[in-house]
Amino acid sequence: MTTPGSSRLKDLAVNERPQERLDQLGPSKLSDTELLAMLLRSGTARWDVLTLSAYLIKKAGSLHQLINWGKEDFTAINGIGKVKALQIVAVMEMARRVIRGEQGKAQLLSNPRSVFDYALPITAGLEVEKFWTLCLNRKNRLIREIEVTSGTASSSLVHPREVFKEAIRSGSSAIIVFHNHPSGDPTPSQADIQVTRKLREAARIVDIDFIDHVVIGNPGQDPRSVGFYSFKDAGFL
Repeated sequence: MTTPGSSRLKDLAVNERPQERLDQLGPSKLSDTELLAMLLRSGTARWDVLTLSAYLIKKAGSLHQLINWGKEDFTAINGIGKVKALQIVAVMEMARRVIRGEQGKAQLLSNPRSVFDYALPITAGLEVEKFWTLCLNRKNRLIREIEVTSGTASSSLVHPREVFKEAIRSGSSAIIVFHNHPSGDPTPSQADIQVTRKLREAARIVDIDFIDHVVIGNPGQDPRSVGFYSFKDAGFL
């Protein structure tokens, strides 16, 4: 395994170390590496905490992409055990929930843009397609978010019964589904169209409103520079 490199913390003056800088200057003045070091709290027998933090961010690609790491990703790093990995994963999940606005009043999902804004922190950095169901009440406020399937780098398969099972259990009046395209181009595939057609038919049978299917991409890779595709806006629903 590639090592992060030589120790950095011991070369710093006491007042230049993350804890002292946080105390004196506040969190906004700390770098991504320093903030992660505060979360990790300690390094390993071979690497100090700053070196380890810098390595994790480099390996993930960015602090943003690190939010999508799971327990197995962290424990694959020499010196990070199960307990520390779970602590980090818990903090990352808390950050995701804050970003998604799950605190306070239930999220209102009334149009494709609101779905895109909600989904983007969840899908950012994912290298495989995943498919989610958003269970809603009669006022289009979120009751529950469910990750239905996780696919390969090029496809994600979903069956209507998987989509509607938890929606029925949650007493949902309506659902919105969304999935990501790792390429960043949200243009729907033929498989996306077929899945949407099946979900539309199933929704009529179970008497749950199927409001929209939103494909999440990235404005930079979207030919329309929007970043998402709405089957409802396209007139399919």
